[in-house]
Amino acid sequence: MIKENSLLNKVHQAYSNAAESPGSEHPFPVGREFAESVGYPTELLDCLPTAAVAAFTGVSNLSISAEIPKGSTVIDIGCGAGLDSFIAAKRTGSSGRVIGLDFSSSMIARALRSFEELMNKPDINMGRLEFHNASADNIPLKDNTVDIAMINGIFNLNPDRDTIFNEVFRIIKPGGTAFVSELILIDPLKIDTSCSIDNWFA
Repeated sequence: MIKENSLLNKVHQAYSNAAESPGSEHPFPVGREFAESVGYPTELLDCLPTAAVAAFTGVSNLSISAEIPKGSTVIDIGCGAGLDSFIAAKRTGSSGRVIGLDFSSSMIARALRSFEELMNKPDINMGRLEFHNASADNIPLKDNTVDIAMINGIFNLNPDRDTIFNEVFRIIKPGGTAFVSELILIDPLKIDTSCSIDNWFA
């Protein structure tokens, strides 16, 4: 079996590498071409910071398909370079709030650079948008804080899924919603594959 700490360290390293050098080779898809392939409109990506689009590593166009009303409070858990957070902020408007959360400081640094780029454009209104370097199993928010949680592909990368689910349910307000995208297996993996860190992202 893979030790939990070894797996988390490997995941952290892989995603930090994607943030620091998105154009390099990675064990999973990264970037604009991949974002377009899962349904992000080209014209929308053109309006967002290149740095955020270039390091996209989700598994679907979650921020497009999720129901995000104006004025809602949204948390993007595992926000990466911030692509879904920026889209959610455009949808919530100036009366909303979006909180991007990621365990990779490199990803958060890239998201913050993109945010600063947008703030220098007078015609852009991102509402209340913030980014935090924190883990999904220890979310730094009070109970019943958010209307909507977005999770675009982190459950396969963290073995402590029960704690993450409990944290998500803790911070969502009564009547709130969690929108989750994840890859699933159709058939079981061979034991030598499922127990190998080298094959974890394959």
